[in-house]
Amino acid sequence: MCGICGKINFSTDHTPDRALIERMCAALRHRGPDDSGVHIAGRAGLGHCRLSIIDLSPAGHQPMCNEDGSVWVVHNGEVYNFPELRVELQAKGHCFSSNTDTEVIVHLYEDMGPECVERLRGMFAFAVWDGRTQELFCARDRVGKKPLVYAETADGFVFASEIKALVQDPSISRDLNIEALHHYLTCQYVPGPGTVFRQIRKLPPAHTLSLKNGRVSIRRYWDLAYEPKTEAVDETELVEHFSAVFQEAVRIRLRSDVPLGAFLSGGLDSSAVVAQMSALMDRPVKTFAIGFEDQDFNELPYARQVAGLFGCEHTEYVVKPDALRVLPEIIRHYDEPYADPSCVPTWYVAELTRRHVTVALNGDGGDESFAGYERYYANLMAARVPGLMCAPLRVLARFLPHRQARWSSLRRAKRFLSGLYADPAQRYIGWLCYFTEAMKSDLYEPAFAQALGCCDSVDLMAEALQRCRAPALLDRMLAADVALYLPYDLLVKVDIASMAHALEARSPFLDHELMEFAARLPARMKLRGSMSKYCVKKAFEKKLPPEILHRKKMGFGVPLQRWFREELRQPAHDVLLDRRTTSRGYFRRAAVEKLLHEHMQGRADHSYRLWALFYLELWHRIIIDRSDSIGI
Repeated sequence: MCGICGKINFSTDHTPDRALIERMCAALRHRGPDDSGVHIAGRAGLGHCRLSIIDLSPAGHQPMCNEDGSVWVVHNGEVYNFPELRVELQAKGHCFSSNTDTEVIVHLYEDMGPECVERLRGMFAFAVWDGRTQELFCARDRVGKKPLVYAETADGFVFASEIKALVQDPSISRDLNIEALHHYLTCQYVPGPGTVFRQIRKLPPAHTLSLKNGRVSIRRYWDLAYEPKTEAVDETELVEHFSAVFQEAVRIRLRSDVPLGAFLSGGLDSSAVVAQMSALMDRPVKTFAIGFEDQDFNELPYARQVAGLFGCEHTEYVVKPDALRVLPEIIRHYDEPYADPSCVPTWYVAELTRRHVTVALNGDGGDESFAGYERYYANLMAARVPGLMCAPLRVLARFLPHRQARWSSLRRAKRFLSGLYADPAQRYIGWLCYFTEAMKSDLYEPAFAQALGCCDSVDLMAEALQRCRAPALLDRMLAADVALYLPYDLLVKVDIASMAHALEARSPFLDHELMEFAARLPARMKLRGSMSKYCVKKAFEKKLPPEILHRKKMGFGVPLQRWFREELRQPAHDVLLDRRTTSRGYFRRAAVEKLLHEHMQGRADHSYRLWALFYLELWHRIIIDRSDSIGI
């Protein structure tokens, strides 16, 4: 697990500035504090910061090359099947000078060229400079666990793990991409391949990039197929197959030369990971959990129960509503506006975990493969409501009393009934939007709205739904989340929070072979009536207690609603209504005041919208204005 960067000059007469590569490495030092290296060869410059996980010796130093020094690589991540690939490559005559997975990439590239990426099982972002052909080859893992951003400049091509390293090059502009801000208000994150900066791009997951003769070409090398379904076996065989694939996914993620543990929320997915780790390890699993004083958001009792069941060495921490203390540091690390509030507890659990271990397994990805979100079932049920009943039920929704409690049945019913008018795709998109297009129309200053033109964030989500060729609505929803929410929200959150603390996070549920198996499962093995993750629950029904298997999903949320009425009440007013904020020309002051007033009076829950606006302004002050103070 590391940070990578580099620059390729278009002109063969100019060598990249070593000082620039060193500055880029310094900006990534948190990702790899154990070692760093720079390699300059002709018009190519590569940089690397190392977090030592496999082969802790100096032989693991990067940038790393093949036997004759003609091919060089910088790599961030883990290739879990590297021992098997190494045996194959040695049989073909390749010589190894280390026991690292990175060296496998070099030799595999020598043999296969760009197709080498299709043999890799793991999480990775890497760049290969081929001195023989004067070509740069970059690749990103199938789901997007490891990041890679890049920019083309007047004199060359620059890439890095994070934007903060990229902008060390003075030729890269910080001009804002206002469409990205528009999408951010819809999604809470900036979807790729764009970024918040006009000149900078993200390499999408499951894509490679080649740079030759000054021209960039991008290719998709993997797609998750939901058809044909594996209907020819009975339920018992499917559950046994899942158990075998899941065990293998966990087993290969236990390969480490440093201490490892697990994030444990007490939810099904993280509990399943810990259960499997306990069965495979010859020592107690070290587990780490975060909780809140607000019991609607506190999962510590469940995590404690699972840890006790498997004899884990358990550590926990209660997060207090002092988000302002860590928010500036979080903003600096995330680079782009990022308003998923679960980044706060994720930050704390990564910090806590790194005090004890260097690698942590987690349960990320189970929801997107096995239909764990309530919205999947709700959309399928809404699609079955007869058309004649939709209008009267929508009218009924208007008269339902507003309830603020997070798990209020009335609140969920109101949301469900209000969406009945739409087709399934529109309804699903509507449930995912934090600011709808209509809300943004009321919020925006006229000049800002005019500058955006016809940009519509809903189109991004619609494309993701339509791109999946599977006929089933459930598969299209799962595919849309794998395409957007997973790589640009969930995985960004975990990568940045963990790497800010030099902690490697591993996700067995995101093993691509496990995801391929899950995608082709018939719907009944994911959703059985209202029961989500049916296959996972059947596999663990004798290993986990019913209160863990069947409890309501809580997610990794924070009590934003209460925070904005109490601890964050005054800071929110001070920031959002400040002249410094309103002078940016994005939002009408009266519209922001209305959101604040309705929320504080309990007339509506605008907590996520307020958080998005609050975070965006603090981001401007810290990243754009480069202020040392957030002004509150």
